[in-house]
Amino acid sequence: MEVAVMEKAMRLDRYLVEMKKGSRSEVKKMIKSGRVSVDGEICREAERKIQPSASEVSLDGTQVGYAAYEYFMLNKPAGVVSATEDGRHKTVVSLIEDAKRRDLFPVGRLDIDTEGLLLITNDGKLAHRLLSPKKHVDKTYFARVEGRLPENAIEQFKEGLTLEDGTRTLPARLVIQKASETAEDDGKADSSLSEIELTIHEGKFHQVKRMFEAVGCRVVYLKRLSMGSLRLDESLAPGAYRRLTEEEISKLQGEGDSGDERGLLSGKRAYLFDLDGTLVDSMWMWGAIDIEYLGKFGIPCPKDLQKAIEGMSFTETAVYFKERFSLPDSLEQIKADWTAMSIEKYRTEVPLKPGVRRFLEEAAERDIKMAICTSNGREMVDAVLSALKIRDFFSCVITGCEVAAGKPSPDIYLEAARRLSVKPEECAVFEDVPAGILSGKRAGMTVFAVEDDFSKGMEQEKRRLADGYIDGYLALL
Repeated sequence: MEVAVMEKAMRLDRYLVEMKKGSRSEVKKMIKSGRVSVDGEICREAERKIQPSASEVSLDGTQVGYAAYEYFMLNKPAGVVSATEDGRHKTVVSLIEDAKRRDLFPVGRLDIDTEGLLLITNDGKLAHRLLSPKKHVDKTYFARVEGRLPENAIEQFKEGLTLEDGTRTLPARLVIQKASETAEDDGKADSSLSEIELTIHEGKFHQVKRMFEAVGCRVVYLKRLSMGSLRLDESLAPGAYRRLTEEEISKLQGEGDSGDERGLLSGKRAYLFDLDGTLVDSMWMWGAIDIEYLGKFGIPCPKDLQKAIEGMSFTETAVYFKERFSLPDSLEQIKADWTAMSIEKYRTEVPLKPGVRRFLEEAAERDIKMAICTSNGREMVDAVLSALKIRDFFSCVITGCEVAAGKPSPDIYLEAARRLSVKPEECAVFEDVPAGILSGKRAGMTVFAVEDDFSKGMEQEKRRLADGYIDGYLALL
């Protein structure tokens, strides 16, 4: 039997104060003078109890609508502090002129000289979800940086930096939009600027500025572009704001749900990983290889090719190519050509996905057994594991050619469980495409769908098929 949950009643004078109609003494005078009505009748009792979302309250004939929560996107200007009150500077809350509530606050803080996206709300639960260190909600910044960035700056940020006080940061994604071109002159410090975009997964004090200081540079301009799913509306001038749309609010309320995903790992003794698009950011290269390979035969690459071969083993894919495109080469020659074309890219161009190394290290410390279950050929797997120095994390590597049928058949994951001496229900599978997700589910395992740019268009299907969905491994740390 369902039990109705009654809304908490509120005094009429408090209601009007929260709706920013005046101070407590001012609204009491309004009520006493007969300017306020409740459900169509004049009310002169300030202590009258009302139901905020059900009672119809009017002031001077105009209805005063109740807003339990309000959400504003502000393009914070420099010179304004991220606070509700300040004795010396204007606050970000003071910029929100048409708010109905008095209890607004900024979600997190931006330095006084930092510009850009700031969420202003009175929803404490949402703020906690977005700011909790355990949630790892992404924050992206644009910055102009003085000094010359190290040649391996992207790799340093990707691995995580050690700040000057010894603090270790989580891996971050650095994109260099414009690199400094002025070299040092006569021993003088290089004052030219680089323009970058940086995505971090935490919010330590002055973190962005301190990260660049750790590599010998100085941030001279900083602007936040996004926080989780919320991205700055560039039509807002500095100091301008707007209310969030229902869609934006809904997406934000889903941020940080990775706690539910972490719970899915409880009791698991083994983690089984696909490779391309799951552990390594490599799916981009296969389309290029297919175009180049078929081009040698004067054959245009069909748009449906990647979907058609999804989940096939290396050998099954070669058979498919030979039959569909009537290729003259033998299966062994086809596979040899693909292997040669891919190995160099694996060795020099394919990185780990963000957070992978740290996730593997933590799993190893907890004695979790790990295996790779991939449709790729053995030589390709060996090349990427060696190049990225992650081979030692895995007890076994199983390729699609070693089992009777490729994904979405469960064969490869059942074989991994057998080799690791664990039960299927004790395994967590990580996959980036629907065929792989189905393979893990059909094996009776818990399956995580991993976000990947290549499979963006499949996200809805991946969410439907998998037990959990992660945008990166930091969500599980």
